[in-house]
Amino acid sequence: MDQRHALITLAETLASHEGVTHFAISYRALGKGDFFKKMKDHGADCRTTTAAKLMRFFDQAWPADLEWPPDIPRPPKTNQAA
Repeated sequence: MDQRHALITLAETLASHEGVTHFAISYRALGKGDFFKKMKDHGADCRTTTAAKLMRFFDQAWPADLEWPPDIPRPPKTNQAA
C-alpha cells in the first residue's frame, strides 16, 4: 500500500472507530479539516515531513481497543517514547 492510501486508511479507520469524520481527524492532526478530503477527492499527496507527522499522530492517538491495519507498518518507537 502506498503512503497516500495508508494515510487515508488510517484516517478513515480511526474516524469510524471514534464516530467522527475524516475532517475531525485532519483537524486534530494538522489543524485543518480538509487535508484528507483533498487526498481522497482530488488525488492530492503530501510532503514527507507531513506524512511523518501524521504517522506519529496516528501512532500516539491510536486507541488500544482498535487493531492497527496489518498492511500498514506502524512507526518504530523512539528512545523518547520507549
